[in-house]
Amino acid sequence: MESGRAVLLIADIGGYTDYMSSHRFSLAHAEVNTARMLDKMIDAAPDYDLIEIEGDAAFLSRQAADGHDSDAAVTEILRTAAAMHRAFHLERQNVAANLCPCAGCKEAAELKLKFVAHVGDVATQTIRERIKLVGIDVIHVHRMLKNPVSIPEYVLLSDELHRSGAGALPAEVHEISQDLEGIGTVRAYFVDVGDLDGDLPPLPGPSVRGRLGRTFAAAGLGMPYLLGLRRSRREAAAS
Repeated sequence: MESGRAVLLIADIGGYTDYMSSHRFSLAHAEVNTARMLDKMIDAAPDYDLIEIEGDAAFLSRQAADGHDSDAAVTEILRTAAAMHRAFHLERQNVAANLCPCAGCKEAAELKLKFVAHVGDVATQTIRERIKLVGIDVIHVHRMLKNPVSIPEYVLLSDELHRSGAGALPAEVHEISQDLEGIGTVRAYFVDVGDLDGDLPPLPGPSVRGRLGRTFAAAGLGMPYLLGLRRSRREAAAS
């Protein structure tokens, strides 16, 4: 086990529970579509290590170097969140535009993406070649997911990150108070993740060829789930 200071980032897909509550055919496609969205999100964060896929969320981390520029660290978090948000929405748009009429494809358009981020001390465990992070700060960032933020898509920064890198935040920042079980009452600060895209061009629309390809991909990749040969992440987590 190794210890160190790390930036912790969780990208959480909102609306996942309702989305995965369809009949078996739609559930098979929903599982495939969610996996594709998670893959695209993770690809958009090459500077972070993927620690775990937690159902509808990706838990990522990167080392926080001693003496690093705090503003630069927060800037990197916001840049990564914006890149992951854009990748998620592009894939979500492609899924919703395919030619399959099932709820698992059409209702993908209702999914949202939110982020929580924290910095703190962690210990690293390697169990059967899988890396795990443990420590109170890992608990802290996960507890931040339950919060009173009033908008569906946001980046929520812990007070530790805000204090160290407030200069990197845009003007429109909102403060909330959270009562984290086992930790206590803390402050956190959020920004609308949609505002972080800046002047990027609109997402490109899917082509007819792309729509056909994604329709067949959903059908083929969803077959093992439909036949019961593979379990969904929701089923695996419940076992």
